Amino acid sequence: MKTMTNSSGNYLSGRFTPLPKHFTALLLCVGLMLQGCDPDDHFSFPKAVDLKLISDGMVSPIGLAAAPDNSERLFVIDQVGKVWVINEAGTRLAEPFLDVSSKMVELRPSYDERGLLGMAFHPDYASNGRFFVYYTAPPRSGGPTPDASWNNLSRISEFRVSASDPTKADMSSEMVILEVDQPQGNHEGGTIAFGPDGYLYISIGDGGGANDVAPGHVPDWYPVNEGGNGQDIEANLLGNILRIDVNSGSPYGIPADNPFVGDNSGLDEIYAYGFRNPYRFSFDMSGSRRLFVGDAGQKLYEEISVVNKGGNYGWNVKEGTHCFDASNNLNVLASCPDVDAYGNRLIDPVIEVKNYANPNGGKFVVIVGGYVYRGNDIPSLHGKYIFGNFSADDEAAEGEVYFSNPAGPGLWSYEKMELKSFPDNLGQYLKGFGQDLSGEMYALTSDELGPSGNTGKLYKMVQVSKGWKDK
Repeated sequence: MKTMTNSSGNYLSGRFTPLPKHFTALLLCVGLMLQGCDPDDHFSFPKAVDLKLISDGMVSPIGLAAAPDNSERLFVIDQVGKVWVINEAGTRLAEPFLDVSSKMVELRPSYDERGLLGMAFHPDYASNGRFFVYYTAPPRSGGPTPDASWNNLSRISEFRVSASDPTKADMSSEMVILEVDQPQGNHEGGTIAFGPDGYLYISIGDGGGANDVAPGHVPDWYPVNEGGNGQDIEANLLGNILRIDVNSGSPYGIPADNPFVGDNSGLDEIYAYGFRNPYRFSFDMSGSRRLFVGDAGQKLYEEISVVNKGGNYGWNVKEGTHCFDASNNLNVLASCPDVDAYGNRLIDPVIEVKNYANPNGGKFVVIVGGYVYRGNDIPSLHGKYIFGNFSADDEAAEGEVYFSNPAGPGLWSYEKMELKSFPDNLGQYLKGFGQDLSGEMYALTSDELGPSGNTGKLYKMVQVSKGWKDK
């Protein structure tokens, strides 16, 4: 099996040793017979990059949405329940665009995976003013078992912008679209985004709890790891990527080509399944338009997958490319099925990294899914998939940014991005990425592990020099 290094990002197969980058570039120039070819001009690497501070003073910014209304405004999702507007001049407005904090479950300031988790503007927002948010509301009565209560309620709601003030949402316009009972306080998922097909995609975690053995995890087809919402597609919507049509139905419709429509084996809303905590996903805004999903692992591996309709992405039969052992999460089982009870193949990720708790060495506390860079400001990043590490240390704020060339079979190589102002790590927790309508990318950070304080920052990824000279 191919493995990869965290430091160089090169494939190590036991039979191939990569050529030095400068020599590889020279061969490329010769092969293309480019007159006057300079390897540093024609084979640049995305290292001459930095982060430029755009806004600070927020609490726990975890995501960003760009308004499709030609205003060039950015909307920052602050986990504590507020959405902040960054205007076209790069200034954050004093009052939030939206505040749902009073509608949410109370957050733990030390650490919490709940809160305001996602936001998506309707593609026709400029004319209809519709947008959608994902937040965790107080739980309904009852629980997953007679002796356990629900922890919270994942709620997807539609709002509309104020008719008189484009910098404010109409708080009276809320219409609840979808609610999912959550048995535990972690693994909430949280991204919502419109796909290139115009449908709304939603990531829902598997219900929380370690090893899928806590209350709220239903029996599935794999008895070796008893229970697991990721492998169940009949009892609930947990552990899935959902796809719904917010332009039809009441309160929503089901796309006719969703994989389980007309099939009694699965719920109609499900687009793909087999996830643990798909905290962040994105669509490539150009090129292939593929769906990239970052899924947080248990103790050994973190992963990024390219997700297709009807796919099973393995959890909790597998963690990354490895067979998961629910009875001992630091152990890898010698074997496991590669096809589920419905005849669907378990699909491996395209990027796999070692969790910091991995006995064989690792540094990722949680993988943070990002975006394919499609901007013009940093040519050497064009077409690269940018993702990150929440922190390289479980006791300190050491977020990191990585990139990968999203192509080829098997696991993709990846490399840590060298940021001019942050030579080792960010010195902050990396809580999310964002992308504007021009394809430029942003990073969202905080000095605090949980939703507390006012150290939340928004950075833009920028080019700082023409090229890179190998050291």
